[in-house]
Amino acid sequence: MSVTIKDVAKEVGVAPSTVSRTLQDHPSISKETKERVRKAMARLGYVPNIAAQNLAKNFANTVGVILPVMDSKERQSNPFYLEVMSAMNEEARKQKVTVAMASGSTQEELLESVELMYRQKRVDGFVLLYVKEKDPVLDYLVQMKVPFTIIGNAYKYSNEASCVDNDNQLLGYTATRHLIEKGHQQIIFVTNNRQENFVVERFEGYLKALKEFDLPQHPEITLIATTDYSEFSTLMTDLKPTACLAIDDMFALRLIQMLNYLGYQVPDDLSLISFNSSIFTTLIHPYITSLDINTQLLGKTAIEEFLIQLKAPDAIKKRVIIPHKLIEQETVICHQT
Repeated sequence: MSVTIKDVAKEVGVAPSTVSRTLQDHPSISKETKERVRKAMARLGYVPNIAAQNLAKNFANTVGVILPVMDSKERQSNPFYLEVMSAMNEEARKQKVTVAMASGSTQEELLESVELMYRQKRVDGFVLLYVKEKDPVLDYLVQMKVPFTIIGNAYKYSNEASCVDNDNQLLGYTATRHLIEKGHQQIIFVTNNRQENFVVERFEGYLKALKEFDLPQHPEITLIATTDYSEFSTLMTDLKPTACLAIDDMFALRLIQMLNYLGYQVPDDLSLISFNSSIFTTLIHPYITSLDINTQLLGKTAIEEFLIQLKAPDAIKKRVIIPHKLIEQETVICHQT
């Protein structure tokens, strides 16, 4: 027969409501009484009914995590999402909550998944792992007053959401500045992603550094379709860049392979710097110089901030900036003019 709150209360000599308040760590119960109740729980083998507690408090004790639309193999295998989810799961475990994922192969599917999870009270709210222009998912969260936190910049919804982010413009600036300090003057910015706002911010940082040092600025180079590769080959011949920024490590690895195919060697012909400092930086030589965006801390802090907002909906929304660090490896060398 299972032990009940009444059994614990009888053991300690207090009212069942005192045991219930102890389970909630209510400030009206003294520290001494809480300690006596908890010792009795351990002695009797009492296990709290978490589901019943959540129902009483109208909480699911589950955080929904919204992934971006997984419309390509590259996005599906991007280590950022695995690393940040791992960090969020770890923090959720410490905070005694669980994590549930919302995903979809189209924007419509993703929105439907988010709406269903929240309508069925399977989650208390969401952490959004991406930010992009004209996002119906973000619009839904704001319009329905769903508790949420963003990993990224909330932009027009800054008053409605707390967010945890890197300073992506500073990341782009730092990467470009590092190349400039190594003697590079002809620097390009290459990406395979134009959907998310961090790409725009890093590109702005790239332009800012070049302008500061009065160096030539170039439009971002987007390599998405295979037909883009021949254009890139022509661009390499025309511009003769000595260095480039790649939008993330996984793309940087593919870019190195493509450059090799075109007859260029990294870093001898082209120095390369990337972002995220993921496992991809050390898969093959040359190891990739990359900016560590501290993914573990991003995930941990996102869970912390979400729970703060959940418990205090009227709390001031804030933007938490996670610091970055340059990890120098083998893909950037000094350029001799």
